[in-house]
Amino acid sequence: MVLDDLLHKSDLSKEELAFLLQLQSKADLEKLITRADEVRKQYCGDEVHLRGIIEFSNNCEQECLYCGLRKGNYALIRYRMNEEEILRAAKDIIALGIKTIVLQSGEDFYYSGSYFARVIRGIKNIADVAVTLSVGEREFTDYKLWRQAGADRYLLKHETANPKLYSIYHQRQKLLDRIKHLRFLKSIGFQIGSGNIIGLPHQTLEDIADDILLCKELNVDMASFSPFIPSENTPYSSKEQCSVELAVKTLAVTRIVLRDSHIPATTALATIHPHGRELALQAGANIIMPNFTPQPYKGNYLIYANKNRADDDDAGYLERIKKVITSAGRKIGETPGHSLKMKNVQLTIKQ
Repeated sequence: MVLDDLLHKSDLSKEELAFLLQLQSKADLEKLITRADEVRKQYCGDEVHLRGIIEFSNNCEQECLYCGLRKGNYALIRYRMNEEEILRAAKDIIALGIKTIVLQSGEDFYYSGSYFARVIRGIKNIADVAVTLSVGEREFTDYKLWRQAGADRYLLKHETANPKLYSIYHQRQKLLDRIKHLRFLKSIGFQIGSGNIIGLPHQTLEDIADDILLCKELNVDMASFSPFIPSENTPYSSKEQCSVELAVKTLAVTRIVLRDSHIPATTALATIHPHGRELALQAGANIIMPNFTPQPYKGNYLIYANKNRADDDDAGYLERIKKVITSAGRKIGETPGHSLKMKNVQLTIKQ
């Protein structure tokens, strides 16, 4: 395979994606990252959008083998934020000029559909901001209710597109069900996000290629690909962590394939490398999601080990993130950063 040809090919096969993911030489990796950055600039521009996360509950009904929030982790101190606390945190984020609030939790059914709809409306009443939900699989009636309440986006990572691996990692869930949820969410007007965990046990480069292709098939508005980091008190606590190189290559290949989908520089990559966010921005990322979960809760949302190392809690946290963006020659987004897909469709029609 000729690398230069692949990097400019419009449709890449699974085998071709796996080839790009196995690149090793410094010269080849530089070509890959340079091309990803060119695609990002062409389809997404130079803006990096900030999305403030509130991790409002670390309770979860699932037993995913890799996740520190799994129900069987009895060492974890559990918490739930109430409506007033969530709205106060959202108000603080909005006061910082951030235009998107991300509400994230484990699969916690303590919060009813109507309760959560009230929270969404409460945030929308504070300011005209985007609301992203990341709360796992729920009833389709809940999705409808939340969309009607004003929620804009839904992040539901598929984690792996390999049905066999999915059944190993998620013993209470099925891959086909997750895909059905994503398709339904898109059908009722949500901007959807999905993605995988890079470097999970038993995963191959071909599996990662399938993950990218599934995101393309679903036409996701955001693709979140984050490195596997072992978590204490889980069955995978002693498994090998994803390499920085594989994580960055995956982001670059994802950008080349998905073009105008938003791609975050994840906290997980910032956890395994001190300049993880910078590396992600160079490889095509255009979103950063700072964590504004208030204390005393923040330290207990432990999906993986050492998570809070990348989520500093002092007053300079946001300014350091903004410096990362400007030092990379990029601009801080001033809008909610909605899906680029409709914008790019309209541009294509005009041409």
